Amino acid sequence: MSEPRAVVLSSGGIDSTTTLAVARAEGYALYSLTFDYGQRHRAELLAARRVADFFRVERHLVVSLDLRPIGGSALTDAIGVPKGRSVEAMAAEIPVTYVPARNTIFLSYALAWAEVLGAGDIFIGVNAVDYSGYPDCRPEFIAAFESLANLATKAAVEGALRVRIRTPLLALTKAEIIRRGIELDVDYGLTLSCYDPGPEGGACGQCDSCILRRKGFAEAGVADPTRYGSSRG
Repeated sequence: MSEPRAVVLSSGGIDSTTTLAVARAEGYALYSLTFDYGQRHRAELLAARRVADFFRVERHLVVSLDLRPIGGSALTDAIGVPKGRSVEAMAAEIPVTYVPARNTIFLSYALAWAEVLGAGDIFIGVNAVDYSGYPDCRPEFIAAFESLANLATKAAVEGALRVRIRTPLLALTKAEIIRRGIELDVDYGLTLSCYDPGPEGGACGQCDSCILRRKGFAEAGVADPTRYGSSRG
């Protein structure tokens, strides 16, 4: 019997890369999905390609869509990326790095591809513990989207497919995610977490994502392989 197929959202960061490793360990044929949506940290597209090659996925699909005309986020608009904030400050409010409806948009594309592939499982590396307060990373959102997915697709309505939105990292801290990835032989040197990398792709070390990454590696007791920019780290 052939392996079941899974669509895995991949940004080239810690969480999505660990999610790919979990899906592989569960025996799925991997179809990774990455978005070029006009994000300022487009270096993550290269990281996602490195990760796809590392996992030897069946196919790595990059979908281009431009969210810059919509704006409303420091990742897609002329808004500064917050730097040097405490974890407490990050948790106090939804940050300006939130991209309006991003996971809803991404999961909709993943759902369409999964239906074509006959893949009942869509993996996404959302996390509700060590995260930046994004509303579309909460379990309530995931449950609602899964319900929608099974109402919105021909394959589900006709009983050919039952869609599950898989979130294996949802209740883990960043340190626990990293330890899990190490157990699954993930090479985190391939990944990128920075929201504002330098021209050569070096991580800034000061944005929320870099701070949470550094904190996670420190708490996991694992060396951080990140290459930080000489004027930023």
